Amino acid sequence: MDDHDLIRRGLRHAFERTGQLDVVGEAGGVADGIRLAVLLRPDVVIMDVQLSDGSGLDAAGALREAMPGIGIVVLSTWGDDDVLFAAMEAGASAFVPKSVPVQEVIAVVRYAASAPTAFTAPDLAQAMKRRLAPKGPQLTESERHLLTLLADGLSVAGIARELYVSHSTAKHLVTRLVEKLGATNRTQALMVALRQGLLQTDIHQTGDHFG
Repeated sequence: MDDHDLIRRGLRHAFERTGQLDVVGEAGGVADGIRLAVLLRPDVVIMDVQLSDGSGLDAAGALREAMPGIGIVVLSTWGDDDVLFAAMEAGASAFVPKSVPVQEVIAVVRYAASAPTAFTAPDLAQAMKRRLAPKGPQLTESERHLLTLLADGLSVAGIARELYVSHSTAKHLVTRLVEKLGATNRTQALMVALRQGLLQTDIHQTGDHFG
């Protein structure tokens, strides 16, 4: 499924040149594509993300539900992570940016035919790393220790004694940590840290003062 005739012709030509892949039907939109897929029962369906009458991702979900064993390859002009994971969640077998070489598209089609319920994408490993990477500010070990002291309710004076630094240095460290967390006071900083999973402890005292 692709609403650009030139792309459909190019893919058909590339597949037929292999001598092993037969194109049994073409469609320019979601409705025709789903109808032909149900009628012709191909091993693999290839679809663009944006079609003339709807979303290829919605079509992928509908086909996966109606035909659990079909291979579904999603092509997209955009190769960003959000589209990749949307294709995976829709039940696609593979996601391929249109910028990849045609030989890679052919390889992915073969993969989808042999493993329709798995999922692959050229940048999948890196996309997973990016999605799983911690979000928000990254704290040093010293900053994490300071955050724990704040959560334990220590005042600036108490932090100074704990860290063996001057009162002014301790106050500077606390102020810098609060700013790094995008907060305006220590109570708000602790709440931010809890929401972002930077702090795994009970907050005993949360005074706003720095004295």
